[in-house]
Amino acid sequence: MADFVLVHGAWHGAWCWRRVLPALWTQGHRAFAVSLSGVGERAHQPSGDIRLTTHIDDVAAVIEAEELQRVVLVGHSYAGMLITAVADRMSERIAHLVYLDAIVPHSGESWASFHDDATRAVRRATIAKGGHLPPPDAAIYALPADDEAWVARRMRPHPGGVYEDALHFDAARVAALPRTFVDCTSPALPGVARSRPRVRAEPGWRVIEIATGHDLMVGVPQQLISILVEVAASA
Repeated sequence: MADFVLVHGAWHGAWCWRRVLPALWTQGHRAFAVSLSGVGERAHQPSGDIRLTTHIDDVAAVIEAEELQRVVLVGHSYAGMLITAVADRMSERIAHLVYLDAIVPHSGESWASFHDDATRAVRRATIAKGGHLPPPDAAIYALPADDEAWVARRMRPHPGGVYEDALHFDAARVAALPRTFVDCTSPALPGVARSRPRVRAEPGWRVIEIATGHDLMVGVPQQLISILVEVAASA
């Protein structure tokens, strides 16, 4: 049985894994969903001091506190930054990295590196004004109406301090770990467009395509569960 740590993307929280966790538990796996500082049920925390390292520490703390070994570390969207950093920090405790339609950074890049100049300018101005990034319209996730409303109600502003923090890591150490990229293609979210050619060009990646929107843990949880269980069996 595997130890799973599930890390949500921007504006989300541990709540987004609600349709995934019970199935993993039922099959005998240990699975933990992280809520990052400043969002989810931690949205009450002041966001001014939250940086990329804060969110990295949030994920690493779960692994440490639960004394997890051979972890299947799963990151959605923005959390690709975080699982990469944690894999670099504690590679001996990671069995497999799963990037769910996620950012796949190179050392020295930030979340902002994955956006075009116009998007960066808008986000910088928004952060400078309010200190955070408001949630987008949930319609971008291409979910059924009820699910879209469910996600929209729960999303919270994302701490702005994480946006331009560069991530530096040992690329060889991370590349030595088994890695799977799940590519959500219908529609393909522009924010992770730079990741898609990377995982197809660089060695060591397994790529799985699913014709679904970006929030696959909400929209197609059974397909995601099947992928995670398969990964655990090979970890």
